[in-house]
Parts: sequence; C-alpha cells; structure tokens
Amino acid sequence: MQVNILEAKTNLSNLVKLIETGKEDMVVIARYGKPVAKLVTYNDAPVSKRIGVAKGKLKSPEDLDKYNDEIAAMFGGTL
Repeated sequence: MQVNILEAKTNLSNLVKLIETGKEDMVVIARYGKPVAKLVTYNDAPVSKRIGVAKGKLKSPEDLDKYNDEIAAMFGGTL
C-alpha cells in the first residue's frame, strides 16, 4: 500500500493498526508519488491477536446449560 505524506500524517494511527493486525505487510509513504519511507512491523513486536486472547484461561461450570429450557420458555421458545 502506498500513501502520500499528508494522508500518512492524517491517518497514522489507522495505518499503524493495519500493520499491527497484519492486514498490510507494509505501508510506503511517498512524496510527489516517489517512495521515501516505509512503515513496517517492528521485528520484536508480536502481531496483535485480540480474538482468543483468553482461550483456555476461563472455565465454565458443568451445569451451565441447566436452565436453558426454562429460560427459553420465558421468551416463548423451545430449544
């Protein structure tokens, strides 16, 4: 992806987010259409993976679904 300097200044946080989330590998910043800088991930920084961050850290009770039928009946439905 290539952007001009004004766009990079205006949208810097959005461009960084694209890099952090892996949606873009790099953003090239250009002046008058000529590439002059490159925005890439910092090698030591892990890519953010917010979805699943608590996977395996939470435990649900064995009887979690105990009242499903009763709750469904309250809302006029069945399971």
